[in-house]
Amino acid sequence: MIYVVGIGPGEKDMMTAEAAAVIEECDVIAGYKTYTALIRSIWPDKEYYENGMRGEIERCRKCAELSVQGKNVALICSGDAGVYGMASPMIECAVEAGLGAQDVTIVPGVTAALSGAALLGAPINHDFCLISLSDLLTPWETIERRLLAAAEGDFAIVLYNPASAHRPDHLRRACEILMSRISPDTCCGYTVNIGREGESAGTCTLRELSGLKADMFTTVFIGNSRTYIRDNRLISPRGYVLNE
Repeated sequence: MIYVVGIGPGEKDMMTAEAAAVIEECDVIAGYKTYTALIRSIWPDKEYYENGMRGEIERCRKCAELSVQGKNVALICSGDAGVYGMASPMIECAVEAGLGAQDVTIVPGVTAALSGAALLGAPINHDFCLISLSDLLTPWETIERRLLAAAEGDFAIVLYNPASAHRPDHLRRACEILMSRISPDTCCGYTVNIGREGESAGTCTLRELSGLKADMFTTVFIGNSRTYIRDNRLISPRGYVLNE
């Protein structure tokens, strides 16, 4: 059996009990080397298969191969396996290898939109959407259309993969696109290294956000038209009337 496991930020106390139990019972842990490094101290005696960035399909095919050999494999992902994770490619590779889609079990984890929101307060307490700014697999033109649609719909927005060494200006470009539709004074927030050493969070306006030095460990939150900041907490109200 293959389990695609979301490990949250990587600390055991921020994993679901199900995720930890599944990993405990598996014969092999497979994953991107940055993520396997997060959990090796928790499960030091396990067999590991790891590789680097852009090795995703090779990783999934190896998991399928190990499963055919009769091993239980945990393919780990940071956050949640079904949110920009390996759930869909693993199912596709399992079918390619002659296994059934039912031979892959998806184990949910705490994605950065949720753990980051908890650090900031309540930024996604109403309708929201997730958009990745990585154009490795999605054309930038498509990302632009999604940003504009989210702004037009007055969604709170969570941005994943806001910047990297190869695309240092994507967050600035995204903010400029959004400011063509919503106010530059829109309340925003950001989190860095959620659940890890160096964890931090802050609030700002959309205009200020455009100058943020972000990286792949940064998660960005952009409020809707009703989002406000109180005591450095980012709050998107549900709409309840408090003083009836």
